[in-house]
Amino acid sequence: MIELKNVHFSYGEKPVLQNITFSVSSSESVVIMGPSGSGKSTILRLILGLECPQHGEILFDDENIATMKEKHKREIRKAIGMVFQDGALFDSLSVWENVGYYLLEHTRLSDEEIGRKAVEMLGFVGLNADEIIDKLPEHLSGGMQRRVAIGRALLSTNPRVMLYDEPTTGLDPQSAENVCNLIRKLQSEKSISTIVVTHQIADAIGLADRFVVIYAGELVFDGNLEQLRDSDDQRVRDFLAPFKSSFGEVAEKKFVG
Repeated sequence: MIELKNVHFSYGEKPVLQNITFSVSSSESVVIMGPSGSGKSTILRLILGLECPQHGEILFDDENIATMKEKHKREIRKAIGMVFQDGALFDSLSVWENVGYYLLEHTRLSDEEIGRKAVEMLGFVGLNADEIIDKLPEHLSGGMQRRVAIGRALLSTNPRVMLYDEPTTGLDPQSAENVCNLIRKLQSEKSISTIVVTHQIADAIGLADRFVVIYAGELVFDGNLEQLRDSDDQRVRDFLAPFKSSFGEVAEKKFVG
């Protein structure tokens, strides 16, 4: 469904990504990991067509996003949902207005009908609409804000692909687990392809069919959990070293499970 082929990207003269090649199949979940500043979030922006590589191809259903005109990119984005690290909700809008924002701006549906759709979506992402529908985002917990953001992405685009940038950063363990459960639910029930950027090793192991590790702008690993655990690439080992104890423990539970 999505394929990056020999992608190079720089900000001015500063190289960010070099010769990145990997693919994501339909309904597959791929987790992108790596040190801060290695270019992980930039990959999501490239897939959305918000940035354009200096070299290489970014294919969505065999169409090269990198060479599309903006009008065509907007059509492609309708099949891609994006959840940003902080949720990126509109502070001045209520929960239902945030969830239904795309419909409010781009359709002629009545507020009542959009409100009904927002309530249904909130239920799907595991929130009690009666308790939060008219609240502002500042009155929600961090975990609730992330789930509202996921609901907005789903109602906005009816996506075939979901992109998540650090979806559990800053959340307490229970909220993080709720968000990860929702991500898995979308993949299994709606057959949505998933790309997650995260530093959270436990979340990554629970979410990924495959792992991609980016180190200093280069792709240094692409494989499954067992291959990641046994990798002899020093850059991969260096990245995992600070998480060695937790990685081994969580990985073992995954294999046993």
